[in-house]
Amino acid sequence: MNRPRRNRRTPAIRSMVRETSLSPADFILPMFFHEDAEDTPITSMPGVTRWSLESLVREAGEAHALGIPAIVLFPKIEETLKTPLAGESSNDDGLVPRAIRALKAAHPTLCVITDVALDPYNSDGHDGIVHRDERGELSILNDETVEVLCQQALCHARAGADIVAPSDMMDGRVAAIREALDGEGFTDVSILSYTAKYASAFYGPFRGALDSTPKDGDKKTYQMDPANAREAVRECLLDEAEGADMLMVKPAGLYLDIIAKVRETSTLPVAAYQVSGEYLMLKSAAAGGWLDEKAIVLESLLAIKRAGADMILTYYAKQACRWL
Repeated sequence: MNRPRRNRRTPAIRSMVRETSLSPADFILPMFFHEDAEDTPITSMPGVTRWSLESLVREAGEAHALGIPAIVLFPKIEETLKTPLAGESSNDDGLVPRAIRALKAAHPTLCVITDVALDPYNSDGHDGIVHRDERGELSILNDETVEVLCQQALCHARAGADIVAPSDMMDGRVAAIREALDGEGFTDVSILSYTAKYASAFYGPFRGALDSTPKDGDKKTYQMDPANAREAVRECLLDEAEGADMLMVKPAGLYLDIIAKVRETSTLPVAAYQVSGEYLMLKSAAAGGWLDEKAIVLESLLAIKRAGADMILTYYAKQACRWL
């Protein structure tokens, strides 16, 4: 008689036949930071902090010492620096380039990934340049935005970024950024494209952390419709053809089917982002005593990896490493 339970009988046997495993090398730690000298706890994301530059370097070093190979940077930009054309996004002396230089000087083997999008710098709070017609209706200018994104990516590359990660969802931006980087001699700088970034309600705590909520309208004309799966395959094929080195699905937990589709479609490495809303739900349930935090977090991360993700962006990265 076939008895599959024989392969579950002891911890040793279960470990030998286990199909999916987690390790610190699977994680990328998203990190928030600002110009202030003081660190600020983010109330919408318990346990997450917006760091000063000095603390950012220290905390990144701690993460790297735990075995986490990479961090991704998310800046909170001063309101006085925000403009409709997001010019601060390509300032070589701006907050992000200074952070990159400090991180690479202190931790040469740490992989530094930067977010390429205009929402932290845009006075309108959108990922692209806003246009209003004579009736006052809002639209996002695709090609004009891509030009600014290219300058932002070059700024990050000059500072020493290892990977740039365009999260804007403008059409054609991967090809344009690749051409811009190669044209300036940055052929070794990789592109991690937010390939399937959905217009999700799970981003709320993140936008509060960066103060980047759109002042008007929403992001549904450029981020993907949560109802669509085949469209993710189309985006995947386009980004791969345009020269992306890695692909990302965001959010992760409710989009495991999308991770699997992208994994089946492409031979490129696939990343998945366990976003702020997912993090907050797990934290809140654990704080209320309804769930075992360690068990549920590791299970959620394992599910993301089982679906096909090679890399997981998660605010739980450091805790998960300690638990593992």
